Amino acid sequence: MRFSPKSSSVCGMAAALFMLAAVAQAQGLKSPGTGKSKGTDASISRALDATVQASGRQLPAAGPRSADYIVAVVNSEPITNNEVRARMARVTQNVSEQGGQLPPQSELARQVLERLIVERVQLQEASDTGLKVDDLTVNQAMDNVARQNSTDLPGLLSRLKAEGLSEAQFRAEIRNQMTMQRVREREVDGKVKVSEADIDRFLKEQKRPGEAAAASAMVDLGHILILVPENASPAVVAEREAKAKQAAEAARKNPDFIASVREFSDVPNGQGGGSMGMRPMSEYPELFAKQVGSAATGSIVGPFRSDAGFHVLKVLGKSQSGAPVYITQNHARHILLLVDKNLTEAQAAKRLEDYKRRVEAGQATFQQLAQEFSKDGSARNGGDLGWSSPGQFVPEFERVLDGLQPGQISNPVVSRFGVHLIQLIERRQEKLTEREQREMVRNVVRERKAEQDYETWLKELRGKAFVEYREPPQ
Repeated sequence: MRFSPKSSSVCGMAAALFMLAAVAQAQGLKSPGTGKSKGTDASISRALDATVQASGRQLPAAGPRSADYIVAVVNSEPITNNEVRARMARVTQNVSEQGGQLPPQSELARQVLERLIVERVQLQEASDTGLKVDDLTVNQAMDNVARQNSTDLPGLLSRLKAEGLSEAQFRAEIRNQMTMQRVREREVDGKVKVSEADIDRFLKEQKRPGEAAAASAMVDLGHILILVPENASPAVVAEREAKAKQAAEAARKNPDFIASVREFSDVPNGQGGGSMGMRPMSEYPELFAKQVGSAATGSIVGPFRSDAGFHVLKVLGKSQSGAPVYITQNHARHILLLVDKNLTEAQAAKRLEDYKRRVEAGQATFQQLAQEFSKDGSARNGGDLGWSSPGQFVPEFERVLDGLQPGQISNPVVSRFGVHLIQLIERRQEKLTEREQREMVRNVVRERKAEQDYETWLKELRGKAFVEYREPPQ
């Protein structure tokens, strides 16, 4: 087995998934690559996706709870009325916060039940095929969620307990989300193929007569988010806005945008920092596209406000069709340990932590350890991955890489391929060749196809399941 980190899945690890979903929902938008979404149905769809909120709070039940009973059986596994009611309460809160309108309770209950059925068949598929999420991965995700909420894990768990959500429930929520993500990566994302004809077709669509030039521009944005808590007092909002202005000023003075992300952003990974990837402006949330407008490469935009908080953007790269494209590239090396019946994720992480200690103590070089221990094809080159452009690595790998400084070594990173230790060698601004620009477009097309294939796969999986409806949920 040869690991190739240069792959563009549309989604990343669960911690990022939770925060990105929350940001998109707060803005009334979908994440880049999934198109725009407006109206009541879209609000409900987004709310149905919001299993875990960025704040990590348990939403209240929808009125007095009746005696529980089974509403459906999925391949002999029951779904209860209380499960449906709890999810309905979350959806109701989300849609209300977005200013959307809810359908009648009976229709909402039907939609929620169907979503739970689809989730259940994905988890069953994972179980039937031996796919599991190690405790190490769940622990890392929990730490990320805590950090994204400006607290540590004990503080997050204390808040959750005070609001009615136990640590066990929270861990189960995260594990289920990560399990479904891994099933998708294995069954869908890893199988998506993009041909040269697909790229040509996409480029042709971008040049349709009458399409605005701004919408067809290829743009790479960096992002700093300063979260504003729900129901924040005017004093807290003012403090958050002041921090956002400070972040914008720092970004204007320091050409290293990552440094400003690390110092100020409440979401240091994925869409919260570094590069979001070169893509058409139309693939970004409308709020971002509107604010960026015709801003030149290198420009700092913001701060501006959404329901999630204050945002600061940097135009890392921008080009109309045929014009030069400049992007930030990373030169990195890594050590990969594969997870199997003889080596758990936790054990692999412990070994990599020891490798990191040995390098930092001067007892070995990263290259030597990669040649000796890495299970990737790059091992013979000391783990050297060469120069990479945004979107070439799997998201969970790239998010960590973007947050490193030259010479810095990461903590162990879990991906679908195993557990990695990453070292950033150097970073540069580089003009892309025409071939490289096509590869950037390939990533955008891959994301679109992955989303379409995922919907098709879900329908097929749902169709194969035996579902027995019992009493309707109330």
